[in-house]
Amino acid sequence: MNKYESKTDQPVLIISGGLLVAFVIASFINIDFVSNMVNLSFAFAVKYFGAFWQVLLLGTFFIALFLGFSKYGNIRLGGIERPEINYFKWIAMIMTTLLAGGGVFWAAAEPMFHFLERPPIFAGKGVESGTESAVIPAFAQAFLHWGFLAWSILGTLGTIVLMYAHYQKGMPLKPRTLLYPLLGEKIMKNSALGTIIDASAVIAVAAGTIGPIGFLGLQAAYGLEALFGVPNNLFTQVTIIISVVAIATISAITGLRKGIQFLSNLNVIITLILMVAILILGPGGFIIDTFLAATGFHLQEFLTMSTFRGDSVWLGAWTIFFWGWFIGYGPMMAIFIATITRGRTVRELILAVSITAPAVTAFWFTVVGGTGMFYELAEPGVVSDALNTSGMPAAMVAITQQLPLSSLIAPLFLIVTILFVVTTADSMAYTISVAITGDGHPPKSMRVFWAIIMGTVAVVLLMISEGGIEAIQSFIIVTAIPVSLLLLPTLWAAPKAVKIMYKEQFGSKIRVKKKTEVDSTKKP
Repeated sequence: MNKYESKTDQPVLIISGGLLVAFVIASFINIDFVSNMVNLSFAFAVKYFGAFWQVLLLGTFFIALFLGFSKYGNIRLGGIERPEINYFKWIAMIMTTLLAGGGVFWAAAEPMFHFLERPPIFAGKGVESGTESAVIPAFAQAFLHWGFLAWSILGTLGTIVLMYAHYQKGMPLKPRTLLYPLLGEKIMKNSALGTIIDASAVIAVAAGTIGPIGFLGLQAAYGLEALFGVPNNLFTQVTIIISVVAIATISAITGLRKGIQFLSNLNVIITLILMVAILILGPGGFIIDTFLAATGFHLQEFLTMSTFRGDSVWLGAWTIFFWGWFIGYGPMMAIFIATITRGRTVRELILAVSITAPAVTAFWFTVVGGTGMFYELAEPGVVSDALNTSGMPAAMVAITQQLPLSSLIAPLFLIVTILFVVTTADSMAYTISVAITGDGHPPKSMRVFWAIIMGTVAVVLLMISEGGIEAIQSFIIVTAIPVSLLLLPTLWAAPKAVKIMYKEQFGSKIRVKKKTEVDSTKKP
């Protein structure tokens, strides 16, 4: 249902595509200037918006929990009675789209980083870097960055607003529609404001997807050299990116029900096989103990870690960086989740996105990172030396090399890493196309265009220098400034939307119940 004609929004396409091209051209002319400008803008975002983002994510999470576990949790979204996609496929598509490269490389590296250098919030609390006392706090910090708050900003309140506005009121699936409960159809008719909103969201998610695609070229090339002796050079890196983009393009063309769903399912199945293999062949007891202890510590220190403002440099490198990254994805992930969630209740949505996905992510981080931590404690330097010398992909390789059957497990990790990025690229190419057309079934040519342009930008930036990839990765934090202002109104727009939907779905039942109660009191 769409009251507005589904057509390509030319201004949004030109602005978003044009700015990406301009970024590439500027990087080609003077990469140092571009990097410096991005760094200055990044520092501005961290200084003036960091605290706001922390409050925004906390507010989103707690309001989502209230809506999910109140009477409003019974509301069925999307105007149909039964889900279109079964639960496993649904949760697989949600999780693999967000995790991207973080699914493996951050899982291997982030807990180790926090283990080697204790987060400042734990200063004076008996936590010493590089010792057993730092293990649980390290995982708790990683759980915060990839947990409840991150997932909630991506697919709870925004998704509810979009599903109400699109499926019940006929508004297009565009980022500007997030303001519909507050501004009504004015936001659709105000082309200037709407164009700025849509273009900002498209640029943010494109930058956030190009970064992982580019880094995958670097990281997978390192893995291929370490495991199979394939030369780690520009040709290998570019070949990897072209292959990823080709697969993502085919997947995006076939759509949600075929390519995207198939790759997401395959990704999750291989990931589950790896989890079971590591628990059996690796330090299973250590992993489970660490997961339980770190989860308890995380819950105990949740508010303290979420509101920490003590070390601005550390916050900018870690918590605020992640918050900006996830905020930048927020509107597009809300659109993506809205297209696959029809027929599910508000409670199912909140449980899946705010509880189940963070819990599964935390366990996966413990399986991968906990394995590395176990071997690092037994033999200091076996993982950390590789991490400090060659970065995150080296940590992943070092961890797998400690395991039995590493010749089988290591390639599977590499495949999963590539699949995580492919599923993000295909889903975002599809979702950007939806946002530009406002239609849940955008033209295939538009999907191909965005898959190719994101891959092309990644290749060009990689050919200029690694600094180009790092610059556009940081650029999403800058674009998160306008996007966060767009997501802020969902704190009250989502409750307003569910109140309306509750009256529409349960109003007659409530009136009948009240009438019955009144009649019963009249009886002698």
